[in-house]
Amino acid sequence: MATCAEILRSEFPEIDGQVFDYVTGVLHSGSADFESVDDLVEAVGELLQEVSADSKDDAGIRAVCQRMYNTLRLYVPGAEPQSQGNSQVLLDAPIQLSKITENYEYDTKLPGLLKREQSSTVNAKKLEKAEARLKAKQEKRSEKDTLKSSNPLVLEEASASQAGSRKESRLESSGKNKSYDVRIENFDVSFGDRVLLTGADVNLAWGRRYGLVGRNGLGKTTLLKMLATRSLRVPAHISLLHVEQEVAGDDTPALQSVLESDTVREDLLCQEQELSARIASGRAEGSEAAQLVEIYAKLEEIEADKAPARASVILAGLGFTPQMQQQPTREFSGGWRMRLALARALFARPDLLLLDEPTNMLDIRAILWLENYLQTWPSTILVVSHDRNFLNAIATDIIHLHSQRLDGYRGDFETFMKSKQERLLSQQREYEAQQQYRQHIQVFIDRFRYNANRASQVQSKLKMLEKLPELKPVDKESEVVLRFPDGFEKFSPPVLQLDEVDFYYDPKHLIFSHLSVSADLESRICVVGENGTGKSTMLKLLMGDLAPVQGIRHAHRNLKIGYFSQHHVEQLDLNISAVELLARKFPGRPEEEYRHQLGRYGISGELATRPVASLSGGQKSRVAFAQMTMPCPNFYILDEPTNHLDMETIEALGRALNSFRGGVILVSHDERFIQLVCKELWVCGGGGVIRVDGGFDQYRALLQEQFRREGVL
Repeated sequence: MATCAEILRSEFPEIDGQVFDYVTGVLHSGSADFESVDDLVEAVGELLQEVSADSKDDAGIRAVCQRMYNTLRLYVPGAEPQSQGNSQVLLDAPIQLSKITENYEYDTKLPGLLKREQSSTVNAKKLEKAEARLKAKQEKRSEKDTLKSSNPLVLEEASASQAGSRKESRLESSGKNKSYDVRIENFDVSFGDRVLLTGADVNLAWGRRYGLVGRNGLGKTTLLKMLATRSLRVPAHISLLHVEQEVAGDDTPALQSVLESDTVREDLLCQEQELSARIASGRAEGSEAAQLVEIYAKLEEIEADKAPARASVILAGLGFTPQMQQQPTREFSGGWRMRLALARALFARPDLLLLDEPTNMLDIRAILWLENYLQTWPSTILVVSHDRNFLNAIATDIIHLHSQRLDGYRGDFETFMKSKQERLLSQQREYEAQQQYRQHIQVFIDRFRYNANRASQVQSKLKMLEKLPELKPVDKESEVVLRFPDGFEKFSPPVLQLDEVDFYYDPKHLIFSHLSVSADLESRICVVGENGTGKSTMLKLLMGDLAPVQGIRHAHRNLKIGYFSQHHVEQLDLNISAVELLARKFPGRPEEEYRHQLGRYGISGELATRPVASLSGGQKSRVAFAQMTMPCPNFYILDEPTNHLDMETIEALGRALNSFRGGVILVSHDERFIQLVCKELWVCGGGGVIRVDGGFDQYRALLQEQFRREGVL
């Protein structure tokens, strides 16, 4: 293989001497920075094209860069060369940059040269442009290295790649693509070394609402992020919003924060104010009056005057009272700021709205309102959700992520479940029929393989086998099984009780007054109510973490409570593995016992030894379950246990709680989970707790009636 210097001399015989020195200097000092041939083309391709005597096209320049890149790979430790060749010296001789800077002004931060001799024939602007690109790349690499050295826990990063045609690129660059459908074909998504999707296709038709479902850890959230960052090619004219991070807190009132999310309206209002001020002061030019009329027409077209009322309805539906709508955003907790982020997205009405578990941040009242609101959503939605009732209410289509691919189904979640089962049965029948056919042909071949009279028939049968499509048996997803160990002891009821309890954090704001509730080892109680009505506070009173201001908490002396917090991730050390986590929490046991305990909740193999921070939200929840159940409690108090769990795990959790021989009190907003587990429904509100005899159906009817009275639908 020729050296880089020889390649340059042979391909560019008339190359400027100073450009030759510059390029070879870049190759010598920056070889480790070139992660692909694209990096090399970006660094020196434009300069080489300018000095090319035969005016090489882009493909020709790329071919030359590929040869040099292949040579460089031989000399970078750990790199794989693109092609084989004999080991040679990289350049004709080591490039001493200090000796070729006599006619240059040299920046020691760059491997190249900032200014050249005036006699050079090379375009100085292109040289500076190339150096700027290389400098930016090196600074980015330096930042990444600094981050790695300062942070001992380096997490893997997601990446996406896709095939694209020149026709699509030309259509996009020409601005002729006016469709609001999103079609992404033949793309891959990886997370570190793990392949999440390969050769996948996703088609999102304008105006339809898609639910993205699949097991925990398969890449649903990662796929949303790839779309949100446009790592997967979404047409530039399609606006999109990903509700992922909470709104930053400042002095902006909540209502104004939502209004500001409509940037078109805000820009028009700013222009209107500026022009109106200029006209009022007499400083306006003749054309500005016409501009003001045009702005008024645009504001009327987008119904800007109705925007505050529309924003207020959205906030009210998500639980913001009129007083809260005027509060500065800095006064809200993280959960309420997430609701505010959702309100901003709903108000802005992007062409593509990406929602990741939106019901996790909402109480049941807000979920029911959101279901009603999204049913009339005018553009496209892609939502990841574990709440099957929510998907049944809003989804027009389901996208199933499994086996590193995406399968689309028309209809809501229940329709998807039926269609998927029918598809699997059909695929299995087709596979089995083909196997029988193959076996039948193979019997004939084996019987007459050495029969000269049947030779032509055997050859014909062999060709038939070769032409048969290769069908694979259906990949059946393993059933999720959770089991909560029983407490074994039986106590006389009540085993847990609050009697005439008063409680407040601030004497001016009483949370509970004369609260009396009780539970025993047969209890399956669900606590519901709007956020802020005291659900989590009551759980802490029951556990004894909070002491009543007045009244009595009674608990059986042998009661052992297992508690799952909705903020369970905050209780986990993210820098260690799940096995290490249990070993520190419950020391002195063999590692096999910790692994067995984690395995009960689906954290097995290498998942158990990876840093907890690298696990998905659902996998972290499973680790928290394993930690909670290790001491074998006889009573569980669970605060939003279904957050981040996939549907299969939620179903398994419901079955585990039903078979558990002990008491259960839980807070949940998942309608199906509540109906699966709970025998009693307690509604928090108004300083107390009331029992709804009609169960969840009656509670839903009460909320729908409340929406109609408040006019928020």
